[in-house]
Amino acid sequence: MDRKLIVITGAAGFIGSGVVRHLNDKGFSNLLLVDDVKKSEKWKNLVQKKFADFISKHQLFSWLEGRESEIGAFIHLGACSDTMETDGDYLMENNTRYTIRLASYALEAGTRFIYASSAATYGNGERGFSDDHEGLDALEPLNLYGYSKHLFDLWAKRQGVLTQIAGLKYFNVFGPNEHHKGHMASMIYKMLPIALQQGEICLFKSNDPGRFADGAQQRDHVYIKDVARITAEFLDNGLNGIYNVGRGEAVTWNEVAHAVFKGIEKPARIRYIDMPEALHKQYQNYTCADMRKLSPHYHYAVEGGVIDYIQNHLLRDERW
Repeated sequence: MDRKLIVITGAAGFIGSGVVRHLNDKGFSNLLLVDDVKKSEKWKNLVQKKFADFISKHQLFSWLEGRESEIGAFIHLGACSDTMETDGDYLMENNTRYTIRLASYALEAGTRFIYASSAATYGNGERGFSDDHEGLDALEPLNLYGYSKHLFDLWAKRQGVLTQIAGLKYFNVFGPNEHHKGHMASMIYKMLPIALQQGEICLFKSNDPGRFADGAQQRDHVYIKDVARITAEFLDNGLNGIYNVGRGEAVTWNEVAHAVFKGIEKPARIRYIDMPEALHKQYQNYTCADMRKLSPHYHYAVEGGVIDYIQNHLLRDERW
């Protein structure tokens, strides 16, 4: 991997730029970065990063022609990750078909292929959060984004190639380099300015009060610095198939809010507000990755990650 190019799609994005940073810290600069920056400020995530070249996702396949021997691996993280996106044709083309095309190239060339799936494929969690391949067909995503990711997982299973590629189902990732994500940024990113300015944090009231109290909805939160490292380890860990990337523990939004207040050294004050109607039917009240297949090492607990994010990045306005 230190001689051939590592192609990283979505490289200017949240997880992508974190992977670039981690690889740079490990001494790798033989990186071909691929993204669709347009008029966003994603480019700021690549400042001070080291790489061989940067190209648009629209140029990638023409660039790849005849270069099979130059590529050591693909880390395919590029996608539309907006869970509120309603343009199904766009999601299928951008998330599903693009991934099929890139995976097919890698498989034909015999090149390592690592791709981002999503915890959104698990839907409401009634069928659990196991990354066992046998349960793939039974999953019911709650939104088009999750479905577009699920379709590629199904394609890979039905083509019989899950033994040759690695898919990572990321859970609730948070941390630096998510400024450009707008309403899809983590709740920690959204909570901080309100906590600083108003001394309180607003959380959604429960849409299922019989099972979850207000603010007691639970998610599996995992810090980007751990996620980037775990993702990069797939370059040479020899693992193929679909793997969850979470912490394997569910943390309430109340606990996350308290961690934010601890990060700014202020007393906690939480107010509960109504959940938007558009979210009611697709809101995941509980996620918790089954991590028995992967069992990675973590450097950050959730509270420690939140505090590091706030004190070393958000308050300093510094990317990672």
